[in-house]
Amino acid sequence: MTDSDQGLLGVGDVRRIAEALGVRPTKTLGQNFVHDAGTVRRIVRTAGVTADDVVLEVGPGLGSLTLALLETGASVVAVEIDPVLASALRGTVEARMPDAADRLSVLQADAMTVAGPEDLPAPAGLAGPVDPRRPVEPSKLVANLPYNVAVPVLLTLLENLPSLHNLLVMVQAEVADRIAAPPGSRSYGIPSVKAAWYTEAVRAGTIGRTVFWPAPNVDSALVRLKRHEPPQTSATRREVFAVVDAAFAQRRKMLRAALAGWAGTAARAEEALRAAGIDPTLRGERLRVADFARIAEHSPTGAEHSPTGAEGSPTAAAGSPTGAEDPSTGAANPATEGGAGRTSGTLGP
Repeated sequence: MTDSDQGLLGVGDVRRIAEALGVRPTKTLGQNFVHDAGTVRRIVRTAGVTADDVVLEVGPGLGSLTLALLETGASVVAVEIDPVLASALRGTVEARMPDAADRLSVLQADAMTVAGPEDLPAPAGLAGPVDPRRPVEPSKLVANLPYNVAVPVLLTLLENLPSLHNLLVMVQAEVADRIAAPPGSRSYGIPSVKAAWYTEAVRAGTIGRTVFWPAPNVDSALVRLKRHEPPQTSATRREVFAVVDAAFAQRRKMLRAALAGWAGTAARAEEALRAAGIDPTLRGERLRVADFARIAEHSPTGAEHSPTGAEGSPTAAAGSPTGAEDPSTGAANPATEGGAGRTSGTLGP
């Protein structure tokens, strides 16, 4: 029996479904569809998904990973920005895994707009009253995140969905390195620190280009994240992230100079650093997230507390001045193979 016979999608299935929907993968939408059953099963196995889980999937696309998640007996809440793909997903599941259809709910929306569990529809098969509007609290995120906005999507969901305790995401390999990088490493930067506020992140494997249709021009990798409590601090997340943004805006500068704009002057920055027990001659890449929190606790009166971008947003906070690293992607030149639209879609399945 082939993988397709068992319900999962092969390359022929992916092409047929795409043709039937009138979907033509384009770089503009960042559309690359996984067509290998072994790969999606490996992702699900690495994520440790079981029948007891409620899994959030962002960007299900044509449904390759969705089907592999449902194959375990888990319930899946899929968030898809593309209306054509969102409307077709349930039909694909009903055709290939009819017994699993009641364990799937689909939200046609931008994942960046998910403000809390109340925005997520519960699969009808979950215990309790059968109400598609009933909110659900997923415990796991398993997704092929749009590469060009992977970090903002990840941070938004971590902030707005505290029930997410275990996450496994596929992203551009370079972005994976940055999310999981330890202090002092070459890849360490804004994505590393902000992910560390919420989680412990480690790389969990690589994914070859040949399992996608069409094949992307970048390598992919898996990152596993396990939620932990943020550092104990009297500073708010917004205040801490403002320090992080400032420290890496000009990452080659020593902290005394890099934080001058945040503090008002270099002298005030040095005063805050010394009060926090941080050497002013260090660079941001040497600090742990707890160190940034201590600096924020000693911010001078009038220091900039709003990260670049929308005030208080964990993702817009990733914005940075011209010439700074691009934390929304974690890479200097983000790949376009991300997902339909801006935050959800079709990279991957």
